[in-house]
This record gives sequence, C-alpha cells and structure tokens, in this order.
Amino acid sequence: MENLTFKDFKSDQEVRWCPGCGDHAILAALQRTLPKVSGDLGYDREKFVVVSGIGCSSRLPYYMNTYGFHSIHGRATAISTGIKVANPELSVWQACGDGDALAIGGNHFIHAIRRNVDINVMLFNNRIYGLTKGQYSPTSKLGAITKTSPYGTVEHPFNPGSLVLGAKGTFFARSLDVELALNSEIMSAAALHKGCSVMEFLTNCVIFNDGAHKSLSDPALKAEHTIVLRHGEKMLFGKDKGKGLVYENGAIKSVTIGEDGYTIDDILVHDAHCQNPVLHMALVDMKEPDCPVALGIIRDVADISYDDEVRKQVEKVAASAKIHSVDELLRSGSTWEVK
Repeated sequence: MENLTFKDFKSDQEVRWCPGCGDHAILAALQRTLPKVSGDLGYDREKFVVVSGIGCSSRLPYYMNTYGFHSIHGRATAISTGIKVANPELSVWQACGDGDALAIGGNHFIHAIRRNVDINVMLFNNRIYGLTKGQYSPTSKLGAITKTSPYGTVEHPFNPGSLVLGAKGTFFARSLDVELALNSEIMSAAALHKGCSVMEFLTNCVIFNDGAHKSLSDPALKAEHTIVLRHGEKMLFGKDKGKGLVYENGAIKSVTIGEDGYTIDDILVHDAHCQNPVLHMALVDMKEPDCPVALGIIRDVADISYDDEVRKQVEKVAASAKIHSVDELLRSGSTWEVK
C-alpha cells in the first residue's frame, strides 16, 4: 500500500466555491484526513469514492482525486447505498446539503440511516439553498427572511441530529466549518465506524446566509455557546471550563461549577457508546440560550449493517443453490433445441 499525503487527494480542478464559503474548510479537512484513513483501513486511493447530489456542496467530488459520482438532486444516498452494497471494499463518502438531503432527499436519507448502510454522510448545513440563490431550506430558522419567505418562515426547522437518532442512527457528529482539527477527528472516527456515519457540518454561506452560525463560530463567543463532547470526558465548557452539564428531572441543564452547590463530581461524563439514545437525543437537541450547542461525536454505537447482511444472505443462498450461472439457468428445466 502506498503512503498517501494531502496532495494525493487534491484534484487538478479549480475550486469554484465563493471566497469565504465554509465548504472550502470541509474539503481541506477531508483531503487531510483521508491519508490517515488510508493507513487505518489499509486502503489505496482507488478504494475511495465520493458521491454527491445537487447543490454547492455537491461540487466536492470534482475537487477530490478519487473516484466520484455527481448524482441528481436528493439521490446521493441511494447512489451511495448501491455502490457500497455492490462493492463492499470501497470507502464511500457522501457530500450533501441541508436542502439536498433533508428535503427532496429526505426519504433516502432516513432509510439509509435506519438500514445502517456503511457510508459516511457529510451534511453541509448552511440553513439556506445556496446554489439556487437563497430560498429557505428545511433547516432555516423559524422567521428567517429569504427569497421564498419575504415575511419570515412560518415553520419549525429540522434538527438533523434529532432526525438521525429518531431513525435509529448509530453514528452522529456535529461540528463547525472552521474547526479543522475537530472535523478531521470526526471524519477519522466516521471512517472506522461500521455503519451509517452522519456528520453535520455547520457551514457559512457568505452570499445568502452570512453569519448563520456566528454565535457558535465567533472566537469571542464560541467558548460559552458550544461544548465539544469527547467519549469518557466530563461535559465541561466555558472560557475557563467553569461550566458543565448535568441531567436533572429528565432534562439536560447547564450549571456553573461552584454555584448552587454544584461541583465537578456532578458534571456528566460523555458516553458516546451507550446504546440507549435518551441522553444522546437530549444532547443533540440542546440550543442557545439555555444550553451550549453540542459539537463532536455525540453517538457512536455498534449494530448490524445493511450491506453486510445483504452479502451474508447472498452467500447463504448461493451456497445451497442448484443453479450457479446464467448459462445453467438457461439450460435448466424444459429446454428445446431448434435446428
């Protein structure tokens, strides 16, 4: 196996995203992560394939020096599923937007999660339709002013994390486009996870929804507004890690250590591998101003995968079959020879 580097995964295509678009950072993180993944899995570059649907994020396959498939709107997950089932040796990475995956592609998205297909889904969430010039998406905030909601949206948005866990997802992680090290950490874990790995990246669209995640990404604010969760570590946040999360009366609560009797011992320890999703669901649902927004790997549990079970079934049927080829099928049963 060749020793791959960052440059090995860069294509010769000009990157055509707008200057300042958060997609640039996700692309860089993926290109820097796949050499490590290659070593971890023992994969050459030919074992990687990047699939996309339609949208700004869906240009990503052109910028990766791997196999790629630019599919149609909302159907990237169906294509990814087919690729993985047909060739289990491939590491499949899917780039999709919040509109592409959660609107027209919502059905494919939830069923790939339910089936636990072994693919890595990178969900670029900028809370807007960028490629089609600024319509509101399934993740746009209630009241958002856009080209298709000039007086404000009148519907609640999807929380992708809740959607994944509700579909019995086995891996969910969330991060910001600017968190390059955390993004690489998440991608590495997703690649090693056997099943459907969904990574939500909160990205910035500088043209149509600039500052959508500013309270989370602004260096002056993010320490108080976000918490990075890591398995086995205390759920601490704040500028000096003086705040933490506790679970009381069936809900997550943000507290300050040393106030109201709370000590470090009261703070929750993150267990990403807990099969019971109740606490994970509470973590993905946290929002400002009551609690910080959870980043990092929130859920990572083991379960059977669809592609593995399909292959096992095919092998079992083939082992007991009396017909093993199309030629044998054609010559089976009643046959006639025409002269």
